[in-house]
Amino acid sequence: MKKYVLTVFDKTGEKLLDESFEAANDEEAKILGEERLAKDGYLEYTHRCVSPEAKLVLFHR
Repeated sequence: MKKYVLTVFDKTGEKLLDESFEAANDEEAKILGEERLAKDGYLEYTHRCVSPEAKLVLFHR
């Protein structure tokens, strides 16, 4: 399992969410990240999910 970081920002740049979670691979991390964003109503906010290698797995501006 690899550790990914999901971060959400509001329009002023303030962090609304900054948490890590584990996933088996980038594909699973993308799915888990999208599920978390949908659950908290953050899909339309600026967000990113980054892999341990600093690869963007999920991004919305």
